[in-house]
Amino acid sequence: MAAPERPLRADARRNRESVLDAAGELFAQRGDAVQMDEIAERAGLGVGTLYRHFADKRALLAAIIGRRFEAMTALARAADEAEEPWAAFETLLYGYLEAAQADAAFRFAILGPEEPSWHDIAAEKADFSAITDRIVRRAVAAGRLREDFRAEDFVLVTRGAMANMTADDAWRRHVALVLDGIRGPCH
Repeated sequence: MAAPERPLRADARRNRESVLDAAGELFAQRGDAVQMDEIAERAGLGVGTLYRHFADKRALLAAIIGRRFEAMTALARAADEAEEPWAAFETLLYGYLEAAQADAAFRFAILGPEEPSWHDIAAEKADFSAITDRIVRRAVAAGRLREDFRAEDFVLVTRGAMANMTADDAWRRHVALVLDGIRGPCH
């Protein structure tokens, strides 16, 4: 049996947050070209401190996604409270994408060339996925989404939209076109 994880000391928490902030800025600016030592320097820490928190770039990307998933889960919970199933789905979809639009590091972590270490953020991903699944099932049952739409398809829609996040808001056009294709017969 593994020992329970101890909470981080205040200074270690600050260091971790500094690394995440610095990594977020650098990934947003330069994508995968960013090196771990650059992140440590931007955070004002030694590279050893960075590696005590994150074993590699994949773990760091997972932490960036995990940080955003916490906020996305709160958004999903709020969307799930909407009485009308289509309103819940649209609230989740647009809220997720608007948050992603403002977070280039999150988009890079999701769409980048390295697969994040999902194991490191399993709890955050599971919470978000469960709520998304419930919202999708409600919309399908109400005939508002096509009957073969699944929660996994939410990922396809959002990744496609994120890939189209340009200065001219092309992602909104992408989503409008996709929604026309996934609406159910009762819409």
